[in-house]
Amino acid sequence: MAQENKMGVKPIPSLVLSMSFPIMLSMLVQALYNVVDSLYVSHYSQDALTALTLAFPLQNLLIAVSVGTSIGINSLISRKLGAQDQRAANKAAGNGITVSILSWGFFALIGLFLTNSFIGFFTSDPELHRMGWLYSSIALFFSLGIFIDITCERILQATGDTVRPMIIQMTGAIINIILDPLLIFGLLGFPRLGVVGAAIATVFAQHVSAAMAIYYVRKNKEITITRADLKLEWKTVKDIYAVGLPSIIMQSIATILNTSLNKIIIGFGTAAVAVFGIYFRLQSFIFMPIFGLNSGLIPIIGYNYGAKRPKRITAALRVGILVSFIIMGTGFLLFTFIPHIFLGWFNATDAMVAIGVVAMRRISLCFVSAGFCIVLGALFQATGDGYITMITSVTRQLVFLLPAAWLLGKYYGLDALWFSFIIAETASLLLTIYYFIKLYRSKIKTLMA
Repeated sequence: MAQENKMGVKPIPSLVLSMSFPIMLSMLVQALYNVVDSLYVSHYSQDALTALTLAFPLQNLLIAVSVGTSIGINSLISRKLGAQDQRAANKAAGNGITVSILSWGFFALIGLFLTNSFIGFFTSDPELHRMGWLYSSIALFFSLGIFIDITCERILQATGDTVRPMIIQMTGAIINIILDPLLIFGLLGFPRLGVVGAAIATVFAQHVSAAMAIYYVRKNKEITITRADLKLEWKTVKDIYAVGLPSIIMQSIATILNTSLNKIIIGFGTAAVAVFGIYFRLQSFIFMPIFGLNSGLIPIIGYNYGAKRPKRITAALRVGILVSFIIMGTGFLLFTFIPHIFLGWFNATDAMVAIGVVAMRRISLCFVSAGFCIVLGALFQATGDGYITMITSVTRQLVFLLPAAWLLGKYYGLDALWFSFIIAETASLLLTIYYFIKLYRSKIKTLMA
């Protein structure tokens, strides 16, 4: 197949860039969904921005399941295509769509029955509670669009098509950007809906993207999905989640982390929580391209691992590390020298700027090492060893970051709390290097024999 030849013979630097750049751009556009909501909502009221920050962990959990599942689908499809097993590749795609729909049903129930209690865990303020509950319940109950969209995009990416997913993401983002101010502020005859308008704009855009993604998958010649492929097969589901489940757990831990950090930080006031929410939305513009790079590397490494071409695997990793260093280094410089400008975009008060400048400068010190770990994670996921990313994530976030944040915040104050990110990232870096050396010796070097 032409796409197989592309991943098997095309020069690695141009292959990595051609595979990764559209995904990186797509991930940047994906980051726009939350950022655009927050930008507009911050001009609606500070309480509205705080409400979105409190709802953010639930959205993170939803994205963790959808992205983690699709990573497993992507990895399995690319490995089967590399091994010339077309039937298994089709089955992986069909089963992937089915489990994504089932996942949506689970989150729809959370949206109906649990969001009220979740927001109430953080605040007793009735207006703050109302806004957080409305936004999160709408975002979760109507989340079918994002599940189908992300799954179909990863199916396309696994076949070497990274341009159409970019088009899909950009279309959804443009729709969201247009609808947000109309529905939040009630412009051009639309009702003034506040945070409800932000939620409606987001889910509508996601469903448009999903419709486009389904259309492009049906047109794709590398994967043909039949009704039989949609029927769940235990072995296929198991293979998907062998890679996908560790990724889900890894990203779900981030939800636990954000929830816990929100609980710690809210003790320093709602301004501190709002700043933390702003930071996470801003840093997504730095980290999302790296996750896109990771997604571009997975099918390349997976294909060449299946085809037993170790030199192309190591070459792809070297290019990925270089690109990561450039992006994360740029992010570090921006967060260090002009954080006040970014905070100003969100209508930040003087108190928020004072908190935010310190937070952004300290946390960004670990950007470069974080990018390095994400790139090496592509190797673990592409070879079916996604559990390694789970181990490093648990260690980073629960063993080091959360306890350090609590201790530093309790005994030394809010400014010291931000150093916990550096402590945790150092531990993650050391573990990642250890597992990389171990896996490289056991799986990659043996291919050279």
